[in-house]
Amino acid sequence: MARLAQTAGLTDVQQEILSTVRDFVDKEIIPVATGLEHRDEYPQQIVDGLKDLGLFGLMIPEEYGGLGESLLTYALCVEEIARGWMSVSGIINTHFIVAYMLKQHGTQEQKEHFLPRMAAGDIRGAFSMSEPGLGSDVSAITSKAVKDGDEYVLNGQKMWLTNGGTSSLVAVLVRSDEGHPEGTAPHKSMTTFLVEKEPGFGEVRPGLTIPGKIDKMGYKGVDTTELIMDGLRIPADRVLGGVTGRGFYHMMDGVEVGRVNVAARGCGVAQRAFELGVGYAQQRHTFGKPIAQHQAIQFKLAEMATKVEAAHAMMVNAARKKDSGERNDLEAGMAKYLASEYCKEVVEDAFRIHGGYGFSKEYEIERLYREAPMLLIGEGTAEIQKMIIGRRLLEEYRFQG
Repeated sequence: MARLAQTAGLTDVQQEILSTVRDFVDKEIIPVATGLEHRDEYPQQIVDGLKDLGLFGLMIPEEYGGLGESLLTYALCVEEIARGWMSVSGIINTHFIVAYMLKQHGTQEQKEHFLPRMAAGDIRGAFSMSEPGLGSDVSAITSKAVKDGDEYVLNGQKMWLTNGGTSSLVAVLVRSDEGHPEGTAPHKSMTTFLVEKEPGFGEVRPGLTIPGKIDKMGYKGVDTTELIMDGLRIPADRVLGGVTGRGFYHMMDGVEVGRVNVAARGCGVAQRAFELGVGYAQQRHTFGKPIAQHQAIQFKLAEMATKVEAAHAMMVNAARKKDSGERNDLEAGMAKYLASEYCKEVVEDAFRIHGGYGFSKEYEIERLYREAPMLLIGEGTAEIQKMIIGRRLLEEYRFQG
């Protein structure tokens, strides 16, 4: 086992789960990831393997057929999976955010209906906040739900759905002014709807269209899509938690878990980049010796390893804080910000160590170089994280003058 990014205080069960996942990554993901990524091919065989391992139910309570594990266990598994191929970690992340939101905020009927099948991997989740014109400004959402008898009619266009095509359950955030007088703060007039659909593209249920995959620079294999609602009718019992106006809070709770996940992904990709860089540096010779013996390369390796270690420590701290029941938006924001920035830097240094070969599609570092930028914008940009961190720090350190 590598020296870097170790986690103290894990139980025997946690260690066994991690060991199983690491073994799966080394044998089933790393050997095929670059080929699948270059073809932009959905990794069905890998997903089936994760399903067999029970990973789709990792954080779902045992009473609903899951493993009932902690956010820390989940984050460490994500770190291992992202080390193999970041796209695979994206396939399980949105699923877990939806499962977490159901577990925390769903009605008893909603939990009983969805969670057992989500734990088995038979229902796969996606969630949708963003829209084409708003990016990080969630309060500017224009998609709308209007009450019509025992149903709501949803209209609008959503953007950047990870697993938009392959999922069969989407948690969709829309504006719902019903019961909220004019002038109500935007975040208090939003509702999360649990939208069931057929996997695939085109019209996947009446009033709901998934146009197709968005072609991306990296983060391939996993499908990223739009979602178009045109007179989509959803029964009132599919309002998450059964009460309108709480959607923004549901989503922000889910995004805190998502930010720990993105931090874990950054840690995993950075670890793999370091492994590739330190390995290549000991094989490549210049001026009569391995480049690892040149001080310039040793300095790079030292900086890379320190960043890997620091990001991992912050990610673990953010996960443990959430597991303890405490608010963790500050720690999750810091971990996501640091891990994604450090990931980009470690990947770039590994790319530089590879020299011209880093530019070749034959070498794995080329794929990592295209994947790392997604972490700078996913689950809230670096700038959004800094705003969250700054505001929380001012709350904690309010001037008492």
